[in-house]
Amino acid sequence: MAVAGLDPFNGRIGVDESGKGDFFGPLVVAACYVGPEHVAELEGVKDSKKLTDPQAIRLAAIIRRVCPHEVIGIGPTKYNELYEKFKNLNKLLAWGHARAIENVLEKQEAHLVISDQFAAGGDVVKRALYEKGKAVEFRSMVRAEADLAVAAASILARAEFLSRLRKLSEEFGIELPKGATNVIGPGKRFVQMHGPAALSQVAKMHFRTAGQVLAG
Repeated sequence: MAVAGLDPFNGRIGVDESGKGDFFGPLVVAACYVGPEHVAELEGVKDSKKLTDPQAIRLAAIIRRVCPHEVIGIGPTKYNELYEKFKNLNKLLAWGHARAIENVLEKQEAHLVISDQFAAGGDVVKRALYEKGKAVEFRSMVRAEADLAVAAASILARAEFLSRLRKLSEEFGIELPKGATNVIGPGKRFVQMHGPAALSQVAKMHFRTAGQVLAG
C-alpha cells in the first residue's frame, strides 16, 4: 500500500481515529510507526473500514506486536468533558492526534507523519504538537488510509474502540450498537435502566441524538 509521491520504503508515522461518528462508546486515536522492516509482517493491513470487526481485531494484535505505536482511548465521560472545553470536534481530534504522535516519537524517531485530512491543511494538528512533533514533516491528505502506516493506525484505533464499546455494554448490561443510526431505541432503553444522568457515561452528548434519546 502506498500513496502517490511517498516512498514506501521510508519509515513514517500514520495517525487515525475511530469512534468520532459513533453515538455510543469512546473516541480512540492511534498513531503507528511503519518502517521497511515491518512491511513483510503487515500483509492484509488496509483501511479498517474495509475490514470486518474480527479481521481488524486479528490484525491489530499483529500491529501491536510488530510496530511502535500509541493508542489513546477517550471514554465517553472524559470525551464529554473535553468537548465542553474545546467546543469543536476538530480541535479535540487535533489534541488527541498530537498526543499520540508525540508519544510514538518518544519511542521511535521519524521524519514524516501522515494524517487523514479531517481539518483543512492539518494546521490545527500542527499547532497542537509539542517540540518533537514540530520538528517532523506533517502531511494531512485525503484518503490517507491508502498509506500503510495510516491503515495500521486506523486498525489499532478501531480494535480499541470495539473493545471499549463491548466493555461498556457488559458494564451496563445492555448492547450498545456501533454507528449513529438505530441508536435511539437502545439509548431510551439505557435511560430506562440507568437514568438520564448516566447517558453521558456511554454516549457523546453533543450529538443531536442525545436530545432525541432524552426527549419525553
